[in-house]
Amino acid sequence: MSSKPTCLIVASAAAQGVSAQSFHQAFCLCSSVFNLQTATPGVRYTRRHTHTHTKKKNTQTNKKNTHTMLVPCHFQGKPIDFVGVDETTARWIQDFSQKSFATPAKLESIDGARYQALLIPDCPGALTDLAHSGSLARILAHFTSQQKAVCAIGQGVSGLCCAIVEGQKWIFTGYSLTGPSVFELVRSPDFANLPLIVEDFVKDSGGSYTASQEDAVHVVIDRHLVTGQNILSTSVAVNNLIMLCNGK
Repeated sequence: MSSKPTCLIVASAAAQGVSAQSFHQAFCLCSSVFNLQTATPGVRYTRRHTHTHTKKKNTQTNKKNTHTMLVPCHFQGKPIDFVGVDETTARWIQDFSQKSFATPAKLESIDGARYQALLIPDCPGALTDLAHSGSLARILAHFTSQQKAVCAIGQGVSGLCCAIVEGQKWIFTGYSLTGPSVFELVRSPDFANLPLIVEDFVKDSGGSYTASQEDAVHVVIDRHLVTGQNILSTSVAVNNLIMLCNGK
């Protein structure tokens, strides 16, 4: 019996977080098909180091000086902050947090050659970090060159925007894809402050963008790339990712 392929789930580390519903659905669908690895942009952790030394003031008394400083310790992926948690996802997240794979790897250390599929669930925070991640751009460039399956959903589609080759051409130029429509985004109170609109970026970068009505299930497949318009498109998008991998 052949071993399972490995899927990399990339999530945002930004304060806006990751959709609990989308991540939950995606993870559960993928867990029976793939070996899974989560990854987020890395953060640097430090530890306190206290050093005490004794200084002789005279022959009878000693004076102790204590210095505390922060010493670089290690890098790792930032823990996932879930948003939109309801009663169902709250129980699942509590169980998920006890598993070893709940601690994400550092995105900066990921070698794309080790994975057969890449999945970015709906992540409101992706607009802040993944959309500008050089590490994710490097991984996506590898996946595109090898025609490996990539799936991005909802706000997670903005993570694809980082993949600019040599500061010039977007690697998904000429691809058809979807993502949150302006009609869906405008309902957010932060709409005016969004750093990026996926629809505008795709059109300006030579891609073909389509969307259905608000909150409709809408998925676009073009070659090895699967994109879903919104959270409600998660299950259909992920099932198509699985079919792409099974077809190889």
